[in-house]
Parts: sequence; structure tokens; C-alpha cells
Amino acid sequence: MARYTGPVCRLCRREKTKLYLKGPKCESAKCPITVGRFPPGEHGRDRQRQPSEYSIQLREKQKVRRTYGVMGRQFSKTYGEAARQRGITGERLLQLLELRLDNVVYRAGWGSSRAQARQFVRHGHILVDGRRVDIPSYRVRATQEISLKESSRSLAVIEFNRDIVARTAPAWLEMAPSGFSARVLNTPLREQIDLDVREQLVVELFSK
Repeated sequence: MARYTGPVCRLCRREKTKLYLKGPKCESAKCPITVGRFPPGEHGRDRQRQPSEYSIQLREKQKVRRTYGVMGRQFSKTYGEAARQRGITGERLLQLLELRLDNVVYRAGWGSSRAQARQFVRHGHILVDGRRVDIPSYRVRATQEISLKESSRSLAVIEFNRDIVARTAPAWLEMAPSGFSARVLNTPLREQIDLDVREQLVVELFSK
């Protein structure tokens, strides 16, 4: 499975916004965006040209893709699926990405970042309706229950995240009182997805 293994703060600097790829560091004073670091590359400081329409659309697409940690081919496949469904294509795209298992684990607060949540899934710590699922791209459906495996609940990293990560679960995800399981109530609405992107520009890019 292809994945990005380079410095993730570089991606935030390129998009000039926080993508929350580094967990607690994104909320600290050490975040490159907070301290005003310029885009990466030899000419990052000097990029003052007016961006073209294509450049603006591409940056929005990259922002969405990098936020969810999806590679180019998989992102295109997800977009194609969203385009075939009823409704607004841009919103459907975000909904499909939100319902990925690794993202649901992140939204539940068990992982400090989506990359860490993906690792939890790959290592078999996550159950869906009581059955182990180790595919990060698995799409969770409404009414399904996601939980931490019993033997994984005492892991130091899980306890640390539950104590330190101050993230409120979205309205479409119902957390159990124990905090070790969650249920998807419905397909998330656009206003329930706290992602500062203009998804219509992504649709326009793919429509060319």
C-alpha cells in the first residue's frame, strides 16, 4: 500500500494552512503555520505570483487529499464513486472520506492524528460490530459500532490520547459512556464536517 513517508509539516507549509497531521504539535507553538513559516522549496519565500485558476483548484484538491491521508489514485477512485451517487458531488466526496474507518477512529479521539488512527486499524486494535477490521479505507455504515479491542484499551498511547487530546466527537458519532466504543448515527452532513475546504473547486478540477 502506497503512503507518504516524508515530513508532514512540509505538507501544511505547502498548503499554507493546518492540516492537523502531527497530533498535539499542531496545537502547540511549534507548529510551522503558527510561527509563520513560508512554503517549502528554494523559492517558497518568493512565491508571490497570482495563482492561476487551475492552481487554486489543485491546491484545494491536495488539501483534502492530504488531510485524509489518501494517495492520488485512491482519491480519484473515491471521487468517481461520489460522482455516481445522488446529491452534491463535493459533499458526497467529503462524506465518503469521513466514513473511512481510520477517520472514524480519529474522530472518536483514540488517535492523535489520522496517521496514528490508521496505524491502530492496521495493527488490529479496532473492531467493527465486534469483528476485527484492519483495512483503513473500510467504509463504516450508519448504525455500525466501532470499538477498541479489549486488550488494547490499556495501551499507554490510547490512555494518553484519551487524557490529552481535547477533541469533541462530531454530531454524527455517538460515543459510549466508557469512551471505548462509538456508533455512527448517520451519514455526516456538510455542516458537521469541520473541514475548511471549498469542495466545489475539487469538482471543477475533476470536471475538466
